[in-house]
Amino acid sequence: MKKIEETLSQIRVYEGKILNVRQDEVRLPNGKTARREIVEHRGGVCALAVKDGCILFVSQFRVPCQGILMELPAGKIEKGEEPDATIIRELKEETGATVNSIEKAGFCYPSPGYSEEKLYLYFTDDFGLSKNALDEDEFLDVVSIPIDQAFEMVDRGEITDAKSLILLLKYREKIINKIKKVKE
Repeated sequence: MKKIEETLSQIRVYEGKILNVRQDEVRLPNGKTARREIVEHRGGVCALAVKDGCILFVSQFRVPCQGILMELPAGKIEKGEEPDATIIRELKEETGATVNSIEKAGFCYPSPGYSEEKLYLYFTDDFGLSKNALDEDEFLDVVSIPIDQAFEMVDRGEITDAKSLILLLKYREKIINKIKKVKE
C-alpha cells in the first residue's frame, strides 16, 4: 500500500505579502478523506559566514517569539529570484558582506507538516565587509562571534533558531571531517 495522499481540491483561505494559506482536501492511503492546512511560501535562504575565526550573526526582535533571537543572516526569496542571488543580496543588506564565492550546504523544510517553505543553506568565508543596507522595516544588530563560542551557545540552548542550528551543526561536522582528513 502506497503511503501517499492524493490532493482532491484546494481552496485559498488567505493571500498575504509573505505567505498564503490554503486548505486542501486529500484522500488518505486508507481511502478516507482529510483536510490539510498548508502555508504557501516562496522559500528562503540562510548563510553561515566566517571571517577571521568568527561567525556573523544578526540579533533581532521576533514578534512571534516575543524575544530577541540570535540568527545567522537569512531572508526570503523574492518573486522570480534564484536562491543563490537571494543569499548574496541578503548578506549585503543584513551584514554588509560582499560575497566573492559561496558554497551550497543543502536545503531543509523547516515545518513540513503545514508549510511548503524550502530553505536553501550556504557557507561562505570569502567576502568583504562594509556598511549594511537594511530594509526600512528591518531593525537588527550584526554580531561577530568566535566559532568555539557559537558552538558553546548552541550546546547551552542560547541559539534556538532552527535554520541557524542546522547550519551551525553542518559547519561543526564540516570542521570535524576536515580534522579527520588531516589526521589520515
